[in-house]
Amino acid sequence: MLRPLALSLALMFGLCSVTQAESDPAALAEAAAARLDQAAQTLAGAEKARDRVKALSETLRAYEDGLEAMREGLRRVSLREAQLTRELQARETEISQLLGVLQSIAATPDPVLALHPDGPTGTARSGMLLAHVTPALTDQAQALRLKLEEVAMLRALQENAVDTLERGLEGVQQARTSLSQAISDRTNLPKRFTEDPVKTAILIASTETLEGFASGLSEIAEGEVDGSLPDISHRKGKLPLPVQGTVLRRAGEADAAGIKRPGLILATRPRALVSTPTAATIRYLGPLLDFGNVVILEPQAGLLLVLAGLDVVYGQAGQVLPSGSPVGLMGGKDAEIGTILSQAGEGAGTEASETLYIEVREDNAPVDPDAWFATGKDN
Repeated sequence: MLRPLALSLALMFGLCSVTQAESDPAALAEAAAARLDQAAQTLAGAEKARDRVKALSETLRAYEDGLEAMREGLRRVSLREAQLTRELQARETEISQLLGVLQSIAATPDPVLALHPDGPTGTARSGMLLAHVTPALTDQAQALRLKLEEVAMLRALQENAVDTLERGLEGVQQARTSLSQAISDRTNLPKRFTEDPVKTAILIASTETLEGFASGLSEIAEGEVDGSLPDISHRKGKLPLPVQGTVLRRAGEADAAGIKRPGLILATRPRALVSTPTAATIRYLGPLLDFGNVVILEPQAGLLLVLAGLDVVYGQAGQVLPSGSPVGLMGGKDAEIGTILSQAGEGAGTEASETLYIEVREDNAPVDPDAWFATGKDN
C-alpha cells in the first residue's frame, strides 16, 4: 500500500518546483501602493512650496509613476494568482489523495500504524517506508498550505487595490488642477520676446507645412532680446524624452496609411505630463495644421524641438523655461478603476492610447530625433 503512495509523492514533488528568479508580484503591488501614498503626502507640501510649478510637476510625475507601477503590480498579481489556481485545479485529485492519507495517518493510533500482517519483518519494512514517506507527506502538505495562503493573499491584494487606485486617481487629478493654476499664476519667468497675435494668425493661414511655419517664426516675435541659451551639442543622444512612453515609430517609418514623417512617434498614457527635455524658449504653442496642439521649443539658436499632438498646452510664446518644465498634457481620459482591474485580470498592460509626435529641426531642416534623444536605439 505504501509503495504506490511513495511513487505518487515522488511525481508530485517533481511537479512542485517553482522558480525563485522572478520578483514577487505581491511585493511589487505593495511597493506601488506605498509610492502612491508618498505622492499624496508630497502633494500637500507642493501646494506650499516656493516653486509650486516645479514641486507640483514632480508630484504629478510621482503619481504617474505610482499608478503605472500599481497597474504593473496588479497585472503580475493576477497572472500569478491565475497560475497558482491552474496548478491547484490540475492537481485536485492528487491533493485529495494527499489530504486523505494525512487524515488517515492522523486518525490511526501509532501502535496500530506500525503493525503489519506479515509479522515482524513486514512491520520493520513498513516502519522503514513510513519513516521515509512521512517527512515527504509533511513537506508536501506544507507546500500546499503555502500555495493556498499565497492565493488568498493575492486575492486580498486585488480587492484592496480598489481603494488604492481610487485615491491615486483622485490625487493625480488634483495635482493636474493645482499645476494648471500654478502655471497660470507664475510671473517670474524671463521672456525673450512678445508674440504678435495678428502676425501669428497670418503665418498660420499662409503656411501649409511645418517647414514653412518654422521658417516664419522669427516674424511673429516683437522686441526679441539678442542672444540665445547655451549650446547643448554635448547633450546629443542624451536628452530625456518629454513624456513617459514607448517608441511607436521612428523617423522615416511608414504608418498604417503609408505616410512617412521625419519625426518620432511615442505611444503614451492618456493625460500624461509633457515636459521640456532641456532649458528652452517657447517659440510657439497652440493648434497648427493637422498636428493638433503643438509646442515648438528652441533650446539654442538654429535648433527647434517640435512636440505635436497635445491636448492641453502650458505657457506663453517667448517664455524661457527651465529644464523639466511642464508644457502640456496628452489627451484622452484616465482609465476607470474597473477598466484597470479588468486589464490586469486579463494580463494586459497599460493602454497607451495617445501619441506624441516629436520632430527635431536644425537650421529648419529635419534631423533624426534619435540623434538627440535617449530612445534606447544605438546611434
